[in-house]
Amino acid sequence: MMLHTSPASHCTRFHATHRPFAASSCCPTPSHSARRTGRRSKAVVVLASANDSLALFSPSKVNLFLRVVRRREDGYHDLASLFHVIDLGDDMQFTQLPAGATSDKLVCSDPTIPHDDSNLVIKALNLFRRKTGVQAFFEVTLEKRVPHGAGLGGGSGNAATTLYAANELTGRPATNPQLLEWSGDIGSDISVFFSNGAAYCTGRGEVVDDVPPPLPLATPLLLVKPPVGLSTPMIFKSLDLGRRSTADPLQLLAGMTNAGKISPELCVNDLEQPAFDNLPELLQLKQRLIKEGGSAFDAVFMTGSGSTIVCVGDDTAPQFLSEEQYQQLFVSPARLIVRQPGAWYEHSSKAAAPAAVPAAAAAAAS
Repeated sequence: MMLHTSPASHCTRFHATHRPFAASSCCPTPSHSARRTGRRSKAVVVLASANDSLALFSPSKVNLFLRVVRRREDGYHDLASLFHVIDLGDDMQFTQLPAGATSDKLVCSDPTIPHDDSNLVIKALNLFRRKTGVQAFFEVTLEKRVPHGAGLGGGSGNAATTLYAANELTGRPATNPQLLEWSGDIGSDISVFFSNGAAYCTGRGEVVDDVPPPLPLATPLLLVKPPVGLSTPMIFKSLDLGRRSTADPLQLLAGMTNAGKISPELCVNDLEQPAFDNLPELLQLKQRLIKEGGSAFDAVFMTGSGSTIVCVGDDTAPQFLSEEQYQQLFVSPARLIVRQPGAWYEHSSKAAAPAAVPAAAAAAAS
């Protein structure tokens, strides 16, 4: 996650306008980073057949903790964060176009999504061609479920999935470490999806180290997002370095890994301060989830730069979410997922991820 990021390609589920929605030890050693091993592959040209296609699940992520280590002289921030890929995601279909095609085609379930070079999917395809020399073009169909401005990395997941698909459809001209390295050219959260699913990320987010999943993959999560997103540049600009946590990120990692569970003390996110300063209703939502979730939730915290609140330990929506002022919230269960070597991510059910249910319906079913 960088301060200065390329515009993300998302389909917007919610309007990004402000609307009130509520009443007023031994540290585990991460494996070596694959990013350091990438080399540019030799230029190749692959001629497409009209039937080359691939359907993939495009996941999102949560930050189980996020420490801002320092503000750099170049305006970026050095971070230390434990990322985990989750099974809230989108469906993507890739078809390699016949030889002679000169442009990509993107079709999305949200008609407002841009289809030009500002889109992370198109950026990923342009990057793949530039790095590999493979002159292949693709038609991409994107069914969106992950909300925009959520801190869930939905657009980054789309870009990572696109890089993986283009590589598969053209005979794997690049290695996984190369895809990981190249992905940082277009977005700071994309690289984490080329990990095994659990990753300790440092630097600006470009150093990605695989770690064992710190929690059982079956741990239930509940994601709750208000109908307003938060701008990552705005959040970093509002960050008060004097109000950060002083927790050692490696100790946070060790605490989760050794215990196999989490607690509020471990789920530190230094970006909560600027997010809550800019959107006080988000703090109120977090506090009410803690209060009314009772002992069901092991921890409640914001992921990324917001505005999604993650509840760990139960995926049952508290009854208060059925109240009128919460009708527009995005509410969804989720699970942690990993991927097998040489494969891409699958939903935890090994089927298409279910669409998120409205808050009222989720609460009524509890």
